Amino acid sequence: MQKEAIGVLLALGLSTIAAPAYAGNYSGDTLVRVQGTVVVPDSSAKVNIDPNASADVSTEVLPTLTLTHFFTKNIAAELFCCFARFEAEGKGSLHGMDLGSFWTFPPIVTLQYHFDPVGGFKPYLGAGVQYIHYFDGGKSDLGGAKIKLDDSWGFALQAGVDVELGQGWYFNADIKKVWLDTDVSWKGTGVKADVTVDPLIVSVGLGYRFNLADILGSRSEYVPLK
Repeated sequence: MQKEAIGVLLALGLSTIAAPAYAGNYSGDTLVRVQGTVVVPDSSAKVNIDPNASADVSTEVLPTLTLTHFFTKNIAAELFCCFARFEAEGKGSLHGMDLGSFWTFPPIVTLQYHFDPVGGFKPYLGAGVQYIHYFDGGKSDLGGAKIKLDDSWGFALQAGVDVELGQGWYFNADIKKVWLDTDVSWKGTGVKADVTVDPLIVSVGLGYRFNLADILGSRSEYVPLK
């Protein structure tokens, strides 16, 4: 399932970028990026088995896709999305135990301010929210019980830079920090945990900026963003 999800995401990203290849425009209203992303949870958890029982969440590398719409030349909104599979690992008195794997669908929406470019460098800052849907929890070493995580919301901050490569293309580097918690349980047992996730999300990739009206075949005259 992981290979299929990654393949679909990459195909979607590449096809989205390839479609407007004739219409690159650094003043366009739409920016699509395909990235490689490292998700580093700053996680901590207390498991109710005993006072020394805790857990951690694995660091993962995955492909991601962003879609940004510019309302003005400086103000934009971004949707960041991917699918990711993580492992829950026992710590403390649970050290070495596999507490189960799980999949996430963790979109992030941010409102951004893009600074005017200087020498082809265009930095930006953003703030918004992340929603995480957890699914397909796997079996654990707790008697084979499957892990279950409650969906969660968190506050996100973002900073990044787009570097002009020519003809509407950018090299992008981006970092996000999210603060969120979730409740975890293992089905059929009384074992529960309160988990602080707080991931650091670091991405690099390629972006392409264009006017959406060019792709949709709009008959109206293009008006530069102000």
